[in-house]
Amino acid sequence: MYDIKTPAGLPGRVHASQGDSCMDWSLVFFFNSALLGVGLAMDAFSVSLANGLNEPHMHRRKMGLIAGVFAFFQALMPMVGWVCVHTIVQHFHAFEKWIPWIALILLLFIGGKMLIEGIRNRNGAEEKPGVGIMALLVQGIATSIDALSVGFTIAEYDFAMALVCALIIAAVTFVICIAGLLIGRKFGTKFSGWASVLGGIILIAIGIEIFVTGVF
Repeated sequence: MYDIKTPAGLPGRVHASQGDSCMDWSLVFFFNSALLGVGLAMDAFSVSLANGLNEPHMHRRKMGLIAGVFAFFQALMPMVGWVCVHTIVQHFHAFEKWIPWIALILLLFIGGKMLIEGIRNRNGAEEKPGVGIMALLVQGIATSIDALSVGFTIAEYDFAMALVCALIIAAVTFVICIAGLLIGRKFGTKFSGWASVLGGIILIAIGIEIFVTGVF
């Protein structure tokens, strides 16, 4: 067992012993990890919905790529948070207050760009560009950066359990994002030129929601 000095209001101690964990490999662990994945994947689902709306003729291969990127970042961020809790928790807490601002700025940028393009091409005359790799990476970071705080939630897990939890979160996120893309792609065809406008509004709304929830 070892102590971690943290600012007020944060867990002050992480229990661990060599070869043992405070948590057991049980059905409850897997169930809780899946529920955590569902909760964390909601923003990624909404962004996937927006991407599907913006690109109604998206190929399955690209859908898998988009869902995979979101799943990767949703698994990466909790693990980064877990490492920070066990190493530089005080510095991590100082950075944590900037997370909502970063997510807001990134999603406002991507959503605003999509919104402007949609307004310019609302009659659907021009072919709409699909989400590029850089925009996709920005979306992945913006929708998962708040998951850094999950490092505190899983702080009592040992490394193996934290990793398995992160992989479960990734798997759940992948499935949910595929669903979002399929729904968005279906309705994107019906909405035609207005799909990009709706997608941009969704991204902006997600950024504001993350900011309001994180700050207030």
